[in-house]
Amino acid sequence: MLEQLIELDKNLFLYLNNLGSESWDGLWLVITNKLCSIPLYAILLVLIYKKYGWKGILLLVFVVAAMITFTDQITNVFKDTFQRARPCRAEGVMDLTRFVAPRCGKYGFFSGHASNSMSVAIFTGLLLKPYFKNLIYLLLIWSLIVAYSRIYVGVHYPLDILCGLTFGTIAGFGFYKLYNYLFKRYVA
Repeated sequence: MLEQLIELDKNLFLYLNNLGSESWDGLWLVITNKLCSIPLYAILLVLIYKKYGWKGILLLVFVVAAMITFTDQITNVFKDTFQRARPCRAEGVMDLTRFVAPRCGKYGFFSGHASNSMSVAIFTGLLLKPYFKNLIYLLLIWSLIVAYSRIYVGVHYPLDILCGLTFGTIAGFGFYKLYNYLFKRYVA
C-alpha cells in the first residue's frame, strides 16, 4: 500500500513538474523565492498594526517568529527522520524531472515552504478575519501557489506539499490561539 502511494506520488510529481515550460520558469523561480513574499508580509503588518496597535504588533512579531521557527524545526526533524530524497536527487525520477531550482537540498519530506506559507496564511487570515472576511481566501490561494512552485521547480513531491500544508494549517491555527490568549492576557 505504501509503495503504491509513493509510486503514485512520483507519477503525479512528474506529470505536474513536466507541465512547465521555459517561458514560465522565471515567474515560478520568483514565486518560490522566500524574499518575494516580503511585500505581502509588509501589507499584512500594516493591516494588523491598524487593527491591533503597537502592543499587538510587537506581540505578533514574537508569536510569528516562534511559529516560523517551530515549523522550520519540525520540518527539519521530519526531513532528517524520513530521509526521503528530493525528486531532483531520486534515482529514476531526477532524469525525468524539469529541475529549475538554483539548488537541490538533500531531503524533502515535508516541505518547509508549504508549511511556513500555510501557517502564515492561516494565522494572519484568522487574525484579520473580523475586519477583512475574505482575506483568508486570498492568503490560502497565495500559500497554495507558493506550495505548487516547489513541484514546478523540481524539489518536492505532491505528498511533501500536502503534508507541509497540513502541518502549516495546524501550526497556524495553534499559534493563532496562542496569540489570542496572550493578547487578552497581556495586551488588551
